[in-house]
Amino acid sequence: MIRSTRKFPSLPYFWSLIDWSLPSLNPYKGRLLRAQTIEDIAQIAKERTPEVVFDYVEGGAVDEIAYARTRNAFNRIEFNTRVMRDVSKIDTSEKILGKEVDIPICFAPTGYTRLMHHVGEPAVANVASKKNLIYALSTMGTTSPAELAEAVPNSRRWFQLYIMKNRSDSLAVIKQAKDNGFEALVLTVDTPVPGLRYRDNRNGLTVPPKIRLNTVFAIARKPIWWLNLFTTGKLEFAAFRGWDKPLSELGGLIFDPSTTMKEITWLRSVWKGPIIVKGVQSVEDAKAIAKLGVQGIILSNHGGRQFDRGQVPLEILPEVVKAVGNKVEIYIDGGIMSGLDALGAIALGAKAVFIGRAYLYGAMANGEAGVEQVIEIMRKEFENGMALSGATNIAEVRKNGARIRN
Repeated sequence: MIRSTRKFPSLPYFWSLIDWSLPSLNPYKGRLLRAQTIEDIAQIAKERTPEVVFDYVEGGAVDEIAYARTRNAFNRIEFNTRVMRDVSKIDTSEKILGKEVDIPICFAPTGYTRLMHHVGEPAVANVASKKNLIYALSTMGTTSPAELAEAVPNSRRWFQLYIMKNRSDSLAVIKQAKDNGFEALVLTVDTPVPGLRYRDNRNGLTVPPKIRLNTVFAIARKPIWWLNLFTTGKLEFAAFRGWDKPLSELGGLIFDPSTTMKEITWLRSVWKGPIIVKGVQSVEDAKAIAKLGVQGIILSNHGGRQFDRGQVPLEILPEVVKAVGNKVEIYIDGGIMSGLDALGAIALGAKAVFIGRAYLYGAMANGEAGVEQVIEIMRKEFENGMALSGATNIAEVRKNGARIRN
């Protein structure tokens, strides 16, 4: 029988194995350092924010089936992997509207952003600026175009717009975007009427949050979040200052159910920069919109937050790219929760992807640093996926391609 040779223990070696770092007083710091995925970040976000806030980010419309179907589609992406390629150098850069970004992952417009973290939209835009990415500010954001431009002057900023019932309201926010150096308008067209958000209705979500009896208990459970809310200025929609009604009532003011394709022609007459149309959910609409002189289309079902039985954008992406991809840039959003999700959409033909929930989880978990951590997690997964699928640049990702398993 062979036995191990025994030696006297090496005290310097034993000493080197001990982790001498002191425990942090921040109970989340260690977990953030150990976070590997966006889901890990989301779990921390859930513990750090009130339930009503987390539900607003996580939830969808009605039975939340559209979002579940969207996630299912991303889970079924299968890459056409090539081997024996030199992948020692990976280039993730891409050109969007003629200007290079470091990776084709952009920040989608989201409302209520200061509800997730007290710094709000400027924190996200600052990450976009540092990482050479694009940030789109929402009409329903809690920071105005002027405030964002002042806070992050060197960022690539797009402005998301609804065609409002009163066209003068639309013109007013368009002027703000123009005066403050926004590069493009993102016209959202999938919300002629507000979706039915049962989670938010049950939670009584308003901006600012109403102080009710259950709010007192919420404050006791999340004191730091509430302290930040109360000490950093009034929380409100920057474009609708003074409005404190439920989201459904605000939607009734903003969304115009009589909007048609002709509004794109009108928008081109009042905005001379690039126009991106967000919320396209069919090949036929993509073809019609591409003929109207816009520069981009975002295939989107609003993250499953409006119509709960709509088309899954990823499933029509290849057909849309084939039909109009040589006329306009095709992007996609909704349900992108990893770098591999983003890479899959690029492999299926998208010019870039837009993330929403993912970066909001980062903001809730750790503010600007959390948003940056989300991007770095996705970048690592994206680069690793490129190398393992045999692609060294974005053109090769699309050439290799992918498919969605039945």
